[in-house]
Amino acid sequence: MDLIRSSGPISRVELVNATGLTQPTISNIVRRLIDDGVVRETGDTVATRGKPRAMLIINSRAAYGVGIHVGADTLTCVVTDTRGGTVGRQLVAAAEDGRPESVAARLATLYHDVTHGLGLPPQSVAGMAVVGPGPVDVARGRFLALPGLQRPAGLDLAHALTGRLGVPVLVDSDAAAATVGEFWGRQVSRERTFGCLYMNSGIGSGVVLDGALHRGASSNAGKLGHIAVVRDGEQCHCGNRGCLEQYAAPRVLVARARTIRGLADRLRIRAEDPDARAFDVLARAAIYGDEQARALIDESAAMLAEGAVALANLWDIDTLVLAGPGFAVAGSIYVTEIRRRLAQRAFARDVHDVRVDLSSNPRDSAAIGGAALVLQGSVAPGHGPQVGARL
Repeated sequence: MDLIRSSGPISRVELVNATGLTQPTISNIVRRLIDDGVVRETGDTVATRGKPRAMLIINSRAAYGVGIHVGADTLTCVVTDTRGGTVGRQLVAAAEDGRPESVAARLATLYHDVTHGLGLPPQSVAGMAVVGPGPVDVARGRFLALPGLQRPAGLDLAHALTGRLGVPVLVDSDAAAATVGEFWGRQVSRERTFGCLYMNSGIGSGVVLDGALHRGASSNAGKLGHIAVVRDGEQCHCGNRGCLEQYAAPRVLVARARTIRGLADRLRIRAEDPDARAFDVLARAAIYGDEQARALIDESAAMLAEGAVALANLWDIDTLVLAGPGFAVAGSIYVTEIRRRLAQRAFARDVHDVRVDLSSNPRDSAAIGGAALVLQGSVAPGHGPQVGARL
């Protein structure tokens, strides 16, 4: 399944060559996948000296995944088909009182509204993933900390939502989800070492090795924002000092912009504006040539480029994608600086280049990734979380 996803259209003969399995084995597997509706023949053939080869692709309508990203004051719900294409999206306000029970009810209502609005049969939904900044307890399906959520450890969110919705529910970090979403949607081969830098209120990362997300001991790997970049620097909520987040994250840049005389007033950044909106204004000003705004964004990009070099050197990655709302406006500035820094400082730069791209949908990348987590676990067993046999 993962080969068909990343290489399709692909023939049975090519699957034999890629897997080392015998022709009869591949034929039996493909026949079952076609009978189950997971794979289909495209109708196209490749001419050979013998019988023309029929081409195989994943059936985009075999199943749908639902991903909900929990932000500071909003919930973003995205539904994707089996090949990663977005078929629906809805943005709503988060639960006002922040109680875990209210959050669960709000998530359940959003799920029903979106799936019913799209007319999706219940049996066609492989599951739902709820993603947020973490840290997360993936095994128990709960967030240990979440913006605006009171007593987050008091509710096993996955268990509560599974009972309400009747579909498998996963809880994961937004950076991990975005990584899988970019890997899945871009049809990246499992032969590649794929990395993702995610920036929203904080900074995270993820790496896909052999087609599977590297999770670590507790599924909290990739916290790039919490590597120390300044000795004895600013105190971070994680307990460390001098963390990358304390110097490069959007909320930090917004706070600094408010202290620069005249900058906030000139850009019309109000005191009551959420950090996300204020950062978009700051980033847009940097793009359009405001020197003070550009200096702040450039400093953030330089710090984040150092993190990208560390990530590339640790994992010897060959592809890096920037995802998350933090890159939605000024992503080009970050991409340019990270490309330049990797070309100069990546340890393996004389052996291979590191391709650096911007997500095609930075704002929704975590929600799209949540849906991809569900689909990967459903249709490519062994490469993603186990979500139950839905197909």
